[in-house]
Amino acid sequence: MSLPLLLILFVGSGCSALIYEVVWLQLLQLVIGSSAPSLAVLLSTFMGGMCLGSLALPRLISRRQHPLKVYAWLELGTAGFGLIVLFGMPYVQDLYTLSIGHWIPGLLLRGIACAICLLPPTVMMGATLPALARLIEESPNATSWWGFFYGGNIAGGVIGCFAAGFYLLRVFDMATASYVAAAINIAVAGISLGLASRIPYKGSTQSETAARPAKGSAPVFTAIALSGLCALGAEVVWTRLLSLMLGATVYTFSIILGVFLTGLGLGSSAGSWLARTAGIKPRTWLAVCQILQAVTVAWAAMVLADILPYWRGNLDGKDTLVVAFLNDIGRCVVAILPSAILWGASFPLALASVDKETRDPGHLVGEVYAANTIGAIVGSLAFSLVLIPGVGTQHSQQILIALSLIAALVLGEQMKKIAGAAVVAALMALSIPAVPWKLIAFGHKLLNYDGNWTLLYVAEGKNSSVVYSKWEGATTYFSVSGKVEASAEPQDMRLQRLLGHLPALLHPNPHSVLVVGCGAGVTAGTFVVHPEIQQITICEIEPLIPPATAQYFGAENHGVVRDPRTRIVYDDARHFVLTTGDKFDIITSDPIHPWVKGIAPLYSTEYFELCKKHLNPGGFVTQWVPLYESSVETVQSELATFFEVFPHGTVWGNLNTDGAGYDVVLVGQVDDLKIDLPAIQRRMESPAYMSVVKSLRDVGYYSATDLLATYAVRADDLRDWLHDAQLNRDRNLRLQYLAGLGLNNYLAPQIYGAMMSRTRFPSDIFSGSPAEINELQAAMGRLRTAF
Repeated sequence: MSLPLLLILFVGSGCSALIYEVVWLQLLQLVIGSSAPSLAVLLSTFMGGMCLGSLALPRLISRRQHPLKVYAWLELGTAGFGLIVLFGMPYVQDLYTLSIGHWIPGLLLRGIACAICLLPPTVMMGATLPALARLIEESPNATSWWGFFYGGNIAGGVIGCFAAGFYLLRVFDMATASYVAAAINIAVAGISLGLASRIPYKGSTQSETAARPAKGSAPVFTAIALSGLCALGAEVVWTRLLSLMLGATVYTFSIILGVFLTGLGLGSSAGSWLARTAGIKPRTWLAVCQILQAVTVAWAAMVLADILPYWRGNLDGKDTLVVAFLNDIGRCVVAILPSAILWGASFPLALASVDKETRDPGHLVGEVYAANTIGAIVGSLAFSLVLIPGVGTQHSQQILIALSLIAALVLGEQMKKIAGAAVVAALMALSIPAVPWKLIAFGHKLLNYDGNWTLLYVAEGKNSSVVYSKWEGATTYFSVSGKVEASAEPQDMRLQRLLGHLPALLHPNPHSVLVVGCGAGVTAGTFVVHPEIQQITICEIEPLIPPATAQYFGAENHGVVRDPRTRIVYDDARHFVLTTGDKFDIITSDPIHPWVKGIAPLYSTEYFELCKKHLNPGGFVTQWVPLYESSVETVQSELATFFEVFPHGTVWGNLNTDGAGYDVVLVGQVDDLKIDLPAIQRRMESPAYMSVVKSLRDVGYYSATDLLATYAVRADDLRDWLHDAQLNRDRNLRLQYLAGLGLNNYLAPQIYGAMMSRTRFPSDIFSGSPAEINELQAAMGRLRTAF
């Protein structure tokens, strides 16, 4: 029997599975949203399907069936369902949106959508290891080979993780990635069927009822379940902390997952080798792994808080991308690889610790795998939804240490040694430091922020970690997950109020507003002072933010959070716009920077089409586009995508105090833009607009002319510059891959200059007296001269 060849086939299975996982999670997030509950439902359904598959196969498929033929049909089924998910997702979205607001509760409906899409293929994925376990039950060291197969599957997952994150989805799209995964499945199936005709298999004549739990194995199942719980719980905690210091790009998440899977694969191989070594007691070594896990978790907690945040890395932005990525991989290896190796080793040792006499290997492997997976599901849910928001990452890691020691104690091996190790681990747990608040505030640029900073508020929520701080006792800053998102600095205040005042004044009579992202509340607060506004809807994904914003930015945002016209919706903005029946006069979007993973769907053509459908006649959409921490290709993609939906769109500039381009605002509407200068001036001279005028003057706009002089360029003027730009669509989410490569760039002046070199005065947009037009042109000229 060619076991190494079968191992290679199982590597292929793992590779395709990870490609599917990345693709399916992105596709389903477009339907059910990317809030913490939605992601929990997604991950639980995916792992739950694999758990069901591992338990179901030995109960539904007779041992008389050739395992390689069963394995081949499972691979073909996975490929088929993978393509069905790809092409069927639009229909699932249609059914989902039609069902929202009816008799099915929202969270249950999300679960149903995930189950329809994910359970069929993941059940088949989960059944592959028990199927092959039957083939090698008569081989020498069968138990260790089961572990090697598990490790090989994980090794394939590492390949799939990096292939999807760094190449297939960056260069192509979700469809191409799915085709590649399906092709791998089909190739594996074909080879398996060919091998089935050459490798004899005598189906067992043993009773099919030998599925009872092995005697004395309950502690092993408990320990491996706790091991899975700790592994996924730690991955949740460490992903949040590492994404702070590396930058929360798609590449960072691929690196973290890749390193974690590499550790699991290395550990599984080591555990499999150990399990076949004569004279060793697998159960004892399984207990030792749990003890060492407690030590390595403490190590990870300490280096993540005290060492790695101050590892300078590529903060100056001068390193090549390869060097920057290697630096990121190095940090992940230092922090999480030791623990991942131990968790990987636990699986084959658990297999070797279970009584195998008269047992169907499919049942045995399936039950151990299912126990480990059930623990993983509990760990991911508990830590993401309960423990991190409840007690924070510091105490969550202390809980991980305690659970690892409990897993060792459950096994009951070498109690005296375990007790001694438990004391050491407990002391280490008590010394675990809290994550530095400046890491949450400034992330991968922590060392660049000098001066006297005072912490006002810090908290770790379900979806993100937030910080409110004050610089030099004067300027308040708001940060989310390692990125300053808003502040009371002049350039930030100008941008945030420009996003609100501009559409409110361009619209002749706005009543309803949707603001995507609360942040410091300044953009939403601009609408408070407009007398026509009757309802302000703020869509915010993190519940921690609005109350804290009301406390620390109340003056800057005109008390918008407590304004009676304000309605706060806690949801992913894409999901809200997809499912709401409301329409608005203005939709203004100021989300997190587009290089942050999961934000690209708020910059896609499909999202802008949704916004257009939710506009009342004559309505406006405004979209923030940062020029800093970006690249030419990224900005071109953002603009081209917006103008694809709003071909009459315009760009309005927010300049630094030295006249350099900083960020811009895109304004879109269905029809041609027409701006009546005298009408806007009359509104601003009205007594009802005194608060509007003051709000504008506070940020340096002393007249309607000053505000409208921020006009930069229109879509038609940029047509040649955007000719080869890549559109950001739901099926490629190209923006997050482009933006993730440019987060250390500082090209704002060059990008703004490239746009401004193509501008011309839009005489068909602005109307007014010759004196008013001349005044506006002069004001625009002064801004461009400063630039």
